Amino acid sequence: MSTDITVILNDQPGELARLGEATGQFGVNIQGFAAFTGDGKGLVHVLVDDASVDRCRQALDAAGMGIADERPVLVVNVEDRPGTLGELARQLADANVNIELAYTTFGGVKIVIATDDMESALSALDWPVVRHDATPPNIWDQPA
Repeated sequence: MSTDITVILNDQPGELARLGEATGQFGVNIQGFAAFTGDGKGLVHVLVDDASVDRCRQALDAAGMGIADERPVLVVNVEDRPGTLGELARQLADANVNIELAYTTFGGVKIVIATDDMESALSALDWPVVRHDATPPNIWDQPA
């Protein structure tokens, strides 16, 4: 499985570059990301494989960037054709799984999914269950 790490940045030029440079210096390959801004902050979801999570934490800490959230996610291969998002989401909905986060990755056609009911999602999609119990502290404010 993979891990989604949420980072809160200041909404200013160069912050995403700083995140990319910091993780790159620690050898972390970002497999996908989604970024949003509002109220002077940037919210960035960074997708890394489980083997890179510790290095990613170290890179962010060294750059003075805090982790707001970290959680296991499913990365699902889907066909590149109309309707696949609907089919995947319906399969999860029929299993009573609420999708909390979804975005695409780099390379190929894959959808990243976070939910508060991973076991039902894994069961609905016929995935093996892998447990992750690490809960990092949540921080929202970054130094200016």
